[in-house]
Amino acid sequence: MVKKPRLLQRGDTIGLVTLGSPILNQTTINIGIQTLRNLGFHVVLGRHVFSYDGIVAAPADQRAADLMDMFTNPSINMILATRGGTGIQSIFPYLDFGVISRNPKIISGYSDMTVLLNIIYQFSNLLTFHSLMVGDFRPNTPAYNFDQFFEATSTITSPRIIENPPNIALRSLVPGNVTGPIIGGNLTSLVNTLGTPYEIDTSGKIFVIEETNAPSNTIYRYLLQLLMSGKFDDCLGIVIGQCTNCLVSYGTTFDDLINALLVPLGKPMIANLATGHGYYKTTIPIGATVRLNATEPSLTVLEATVQLENPNV
Repeated sequence: MVKKPRLLQRGDTIGLVTLGSPILNQTTINIGIQTLRNLGFHVVLGRHVFSYDGIVAAPADQRAADLMDMFTNPSINMILATRGGTGIQSIFPYLDFGVISRNPKIISGYSDMTVLLNIIYQFSNLLTFHSLMVGDFRPNTPAYNFDQFFEATSTITSPRIIENPPNIALRSLVPGNVTGPIIGGNLTSLVNTLGTPYEIDTSGKIFVIEETNAPSNTIYRYLLQLLMSGKFDDCLGIVIGQCTNCLVSYGTTFDDLINALLVPLGKPMIANLATGHGYYKTTIPIGATVRLNATEPSLTVLEATVQLENPNV
């Protein structure tokens, strides 16, 4: 059974980490910190939150040490990414997944954080959250985003429907009903795990993909790579998120590619989930058991994704 962290409560301490690209707009992070404090949380910064080392914030071992410090610090209740960017995979060899498993905490992010969230679930058997980052905590963030986040991290409500925002309907692409753990996230990041010791495991899982700022010809390459790597062979079902600011290439859209490459697989499939890089961001609990109804499109989390107290470790 997947481990679940303790629920987030007002007065808890949130640890911020920069695990990939460096922060280019410190004002955004400062606004996020103040918003978190206004919500009643304490905030602790990792040593390299504002570091700059070219493409990445700091050397891989130092970024990994920041993350491990947050997991082992008993005063930290949640770990929140400042951003994704590039290079998060480089910290993996320096992580102790056993220590992470013995110190279960909420960890949230998206974009390049996708790979870390899925790898922690795979290697530490800990449920993680494909959801908000520090920059999403600001006064003009849609209430929907906060509602989704806090329902998943601060309540033990079960079952819970992952609802899209009003006027953004889920679409059924292939009918069917399946139940299993949900995994996935950003397409680019997931493809980058292939052929590594940290390759995403989709077998028996409900597989979510979303993307941003990629032209259709690039997405075509990525989908082919996943197909040829067998990542759609044994998955139970597929959830297509939004492709935010994606460019049309050769007259072919993101939806065209999904219809041409994935729909023929016959797996239960829905599309248009508001997740990842869009204005509206749902919260996907990586590793939680969900029911995908692709006939009358809905996605339901069948278990609480946090618990009242930390599990016995």
